[in-house]
Amino acid sequence: MTSTPPDDNVADLNFQSFAAYAHRRTSELAGDVDLEAALLVLTLHRAASTVVYDLESSVHRPAGWSWSGFRLLYVLWVAGPLEARHAARLSGMSRQNTSTLSNTLERQGLLTRSPAPDDGRLITYALTPEGTQRVHEAYRAHNEREGMWAQVLTPGERAGVISALGKLLAAADDLDVRRRD
Repeated sequence: MTSTPPDDNVADLNFQSFAAYAHRRTSELAGDVDLEAALLVLTLHRAASTVVYDLESSVHRPAGWSWSGFRLLYVLWVAGPLEARHAARLSGMSRQNTSTLSNTLERQGLLTRSPAPDDGRLITYALTPEGTQRVHEAYRAHNEREGMWAQVLTPGERAGVISALGKLLAAADDLDVRRRD
């Protein structure tokens, strides 16, 4: 199929409203495809990106780190010291990204990197006392923003979204999907 020029008002769309526009245009351009699945994934991605950007710009950047930095610090805060590979898996990042990020966070005095006691080739990450305090403070602000977002939905809607997203994540074990583990 050939692509026709988009509507003149496409430049007026915002990040969220683009999903509805993309749904209509994809139907015109691609014909017989699963538009409901496409809209589900696009909407899921846009919602997650919007929330993450809000949390990063209002909480994490002012604290001096990125969303990725917060994720690594948060994992260490709740789990305690971890080997680098486990910290990477639990924070949903590559080992290389975690390694680079840990260097920055170590220079900021928020975590330490040390050889694992049983195998000096492995690195263990641990929060410093300052890192623990800063993550605790940032998490309080983070959780306030989470509460703001959660208030948009009724308790039943929140439970439904949590259940539906849990189903998607659990299905990843049975589907042929790529993910960081």
